[in-house]
Amino acid sequence: MRSREEYLESLREMRTNTYFKGRLIKRDDPRLMPAINLICRLFELASDPKYEHLLTATSHITGKKIDRLTHIPQSPEDLLLEQEAIRFYARKTGICAIRCGGCDCACALSVVTYDMDKELGTDYHRRFEKFLREFQEKNLVVPITMTDVKGDRSLRPHQQPDPDVYVRVVEKRSDGIVVRGIKHCITIAAQAEAFLVVPTRAMTEKDKDWSVAFKVPADAEGIKLIVTPVYYEPSEKLKLPYTKYGFSDSVVIFDNVFVPWDDVYLCGEYKYASRLAALAALFHRHGYTGCKPGFGDIQVGAALLAAEYNNVADKDHIKKKLTDIAVVAELAYAAGIAAAIKSRKHPSGTQIPNELYVNCSRYLSGISVHHEQEILTDIAGGLAATLISEEDMFAEELRPYMETYFKRKEGVPIENIQRLWRFIHDRTASRFGAYWLAASFHGGGSPIMEEIAIRAAYDFEEKKKIVKELIGVD
Repeated sequence: MRSREEYLESLREMRTNTYFKGRLIKRDDPRLMPAINLICRLFELASDPKYEHLLTATSHITGKKIDRLTHIPQSPEDLLLEQEAIRFYARKTGICAIRCGGCDCACALSVVTYDMDKELGTDYHRRFEKFLREFQEKNLVVPITMTDVKGDRSLRPHQQPDPDVYVRVVEKRSDGIVVRGIKHCITIAAQAEAFLVVPTRAMTEKDKDWSVAFKVPADAEGIKLIVTPVYYEPSEKLKLPYTKYGFSDSVVIFDNVFVPWDDVYLCGEYKYASRLAALAALFHRHGYTGCKPGFGDIQVGAALLAAEYNNVADKDHIKKKLTDIAVVAELAYAAGIAAAIKSRKHPSGTQIPNELYVNCSRYLSGISVHHEQEILTDIAGGLAATLISEEDMFAEELRPYMETYFKRKEGVPIENIQRLWRFIHDRTASRFGAYWLAASFHGGGSPIMEEIAIRAAYDFEEKKKIVKELIGVD
């Protein structure tokens, strides 16, 4: 179990290859610190003895205590604890368990590399387990590195005018491979120590060069990051705890990057690319059955507090709106529980969540995010959009007027009101709020992707047969 200090020292030792607004910046640049603070907070919580049962696990390959965000689930209980841990992290940070994606990729690789070795006689699973030991023992920060830029969406990788819109193998050597291409929407890439790269879609035989999975250091030669940090405005006066945390997403450029064979887990076996992509998405969406309900908890809490401060919490229409958010949160969470209980054990030992229930949960929470934001905005009112700055709130000349400006229910301290509406502003009417809305809708796969997965997993024909029997049709 690594400390936050050890993680920070690791970042400082890495090669500088991160660009922001056209300039190279260091990994501990102040604009990247909110995302680093978030990761460090996860380290701190996992190291707290109070949360040991929830946030740590026992490695099935070493028997040692490890961070749960590096654990490959071996039972339904593991899946349930992971889901609960991710909801816990969302509540504690106001954001999420930002590190879960790397583990989701690892879960998928644990299954697919095992199958390839059994069916093709490859050596991929041994290579993967070597990575897994390092991942768990060093508690590495590794993002899900999956989404290619894709180019023309109507064309397969081999049909693209520019072949580098998907990451591909451009050379095979005796000691490894050379890859080129671009991934994007890679969360915490600028805070990562390594990338675990997997395909983003099904491939055909003509797409063999694009059927590749591997691990590579985040500062390897030929890798460039273009980062988009997303953070709250600093809270100089109120010193709001949640404003310490933020996100960053990156375009990750692979410009003739060398990968040793021992770090390659898929290379040309195109039939396995779709399974690897689907499983990585499945495990990642199971994580969403924890984090999306956690976000729902925050939306309900903020809306209820705003209603109480406005002295309208007892109104029936307010109760109805709060119930709408609660129902979605708990149904999404319940579907995640069902996905764990109805999971299946793969011969590799990995516990695979139920595909139908996972995708139902993610679909429901995805299509509901705009409505939940609408409810919070409705109850909070227009002040969240027109909120004045902290400097004006605390200006000596203006302070007396603030008593009137922020006045709500009798007995509620003015500073409490200031704190809440700043929070609601940041969650709904700021750049971060707009980012969070889009990310909550598309992250882990847009609702159309869950629809496709649900249609594949749900037995429609069986339901037709049920009705045929009931009405006497042969």
